[in-house]
Amino acid sequence: MIEENKNKPVHLACGPTDLRRGIDGLAVLVKEQFDLDPFSTCLFVFCNRKKDKIKCLYWDHNGFWLLQRRLERGRFDWPDDESDTIRIGYREFRWLLDGLSIRQNKAFKSLSYSTII
Repeated sequence: MIEENKNKPVHLACGPTDLRRGIDGLAVLVKEQFDLDPFSTCLFVFCNRKKDKIKCLYWDHNGFWLLQRRLERGRFDWPDDESDTIRIGYREFRWLLDGLSIRQNKAFKSLSYSTII
């Protein structure tokens, strides 16, 4: 499901989120606190205080997907700014899931061109 959305933006809810919330609670958080549309084609990602669990919320045609990942060892390198969201690409999201920082200074920057000279 996530692989199908490689070209869609990913929004990280910075800081900890109470992951006892289900679909409705997370959708309200997206709408009210972050002023984003939970019915958009974006992937919304939340992390708990211990940084060992994440939940992903995604709208698909006529219903929400709620995915959860729990690490048995280690922690996610999650941004700590509690007041906002960060919009990242699928590439950075994969880095995060692999235990890496979303800010890879040595990684090649993404380029997009519209014409060939």
